[in-house]
Amino acid sequence: MDSYNALMMSHTLVGIAGGTGAGKSTLVRALLDRFGGLCVDLDSYYLDRSAVPPEARHEINYDEPDAIDHTLLTEHLRRLKVGETVQKPRYSFHTHTRVGIETVASARLIVVDGLFTLWWENLRTLLDLKVFVDAPSDLRLLRRIQRDVTERGRCVESVLTQYLGTVRPMHERYVEPTRVQANLVVCNEDSVKKCVESVVSAVQAIMSSHSWQPSSEQGAAGGAIGELVG
Repeated sequence: MDSYNALMMSHTLVGIAGGTGAGKSTLVRALLDRFGGLCVDLDSYYLDRSAVPPEARHEINYDEPDAIDHTLLTEHLRRLKVGETVQKPRYSFHTHTRVGIETVASARLIVVDGLFTLWWENLRTLLDLKVFVDAPSDLRLLRRIQRDVTERGRCVESVLTQYLGTVRPMHERYVEPTRVQANLVVCNEDSVKKCVESVVSAVQAIMSSHSWQPSSEQGAAGGAIGELVG
């Protein structure tokens, strides 16, 4: 394979993890705006609950890793990393079922976004950079309420009930412990710009090591590298 083809086959996978409302989606958008690429969101890989009676679906714990179709997710990431196209599920939070598929082509930058991105070892081994986004719990709760009410059609009471019943305890059990797996930890409390600059710089360094530079139309390099851990 010549150097040009080797360049075209270079794919960088970045994992973004952290609690609900920490600001993962904000970082993902910033990375895609800066470098281009695609996002593989764990939300699309929730297990299909069409076989469960509709009235029983609200009793399922959706805030633990077992709620995710980890096998399909990992298979898709492996295929995307070698340049293949995948059929990504479309998931409805209203019915808790899959409602179709989306054809997704690979890209030089692939960002994996979700609560449990750093939970599974075989997924972590695919990642070139592992980022954990942190924020105070009260701020994360406020962001969660705003998102679920405006984007998912839920009421505040329902969001609070789920948060106290499963979201908070599952965060402590499954999300917070994955912090130690990250290469980079950022705190999205006061200035999201600083978080973005740290992550952009880290991704820039990884992509540079893969012998690819973003085009001039995609802007100048990001800011300083944030706290490195692990």
